[in-house]
Amino acid sequence: MEPNLDSDLLRTFVAIAETGSFTSAADSVSRTQSAVSMQMKRLEDVVGERLFVREARGVSLTGPGDRLLMDSRRIIALLDQTKSALRGEQLNGLVRVGLPDEYGLTMLPNVLGKFATSHPDVDVTVRCGNSDELNDALNAGDLDLAVLFEEQVRPDSEILTADPTVWATSRIYCMHELDPVPVAVYELDCWCRDWALKSLEQQGVNYRIAFTSDNHEGLQSAVRAGLAIAPLSRSNIPEDCRELTKDDGYWNFLTSNVVLRYRPRLMSAVADSMSMAIREAFADS
Repeated sequence: MEPNLDSDLLRTFVAIAETGSFTSAADSVSRTQSAVSMQMKRLEDVVGERLFVREARGVSLTGPGDRLLMDSRRIIALLDQTKSALRGEQLNGLVRVGLPDEYGLTMLPNVLGKFATSHPDVDVTVRCGNSDELNDALNAGDLDLAVLFEEQVRPDSEILTADPTVWATSRIYCMHELDPVPVAVYELDCWCRDWALKSLEQQGVNYRIAFTSDNHEGLQSAVRAGLAIAPLSRSNIPEDCRELTKDDGYWNFLTSNVVLRYRPRLMSAVADSMSMAIREAFADS
């Protein structure tokens, strides 16, 4: 009979991943360092993979360790949420969430509203912005978790869905038929802007930058008003606009991923519960 995964092992594993140290994790789970080491030996035996790489200043996760961390957080959050519900307990505390502009006015506000209703004692603060800004805030400790767009998925990111970035045009104004083609792009340098302009050059499109904005809504407005075409996430193309395809001479698109990331070294039942609500929203969409 194969051994089962023990939730205590997973809790200790998450503590090590969050603190980057067996010693610090031992303090957080109220065990001795030797007991923690024995637990992780058992866990590695159960999963049949090496989970840690020892470094000069602590430990880091291997590839299998990164994958196990995502699942462990989900399992622990579900267990804690179930226990609290059965006991009639309420979560309390603060959770700071970062959302990309693309989802700031669509799906996720409903998720946050439902979360606030279910957990009235939790203070939720939300910051909307572009993914680069949110990621910097996350690493600086100003956010607890964030939904981000990533071209190259980081090892500590959890993929929620794929949402390709494509060129969009107005159904009414057909600005893609002009020469040069007026385009709208992000004002600041970012991987999305770089891809957008390079894709036009690769496709031999003669273009001029007609509109710049620091947010997604600005690009949407430019397309809807007939000012320009713009790179938009496929799920956020307005109804009066459409995707430009190979038939229009736009064969290139960017396979960007929507991911969930935690603040480094974060240990929070409130953040875990929020992350569950976000996962469920994307799973149902």
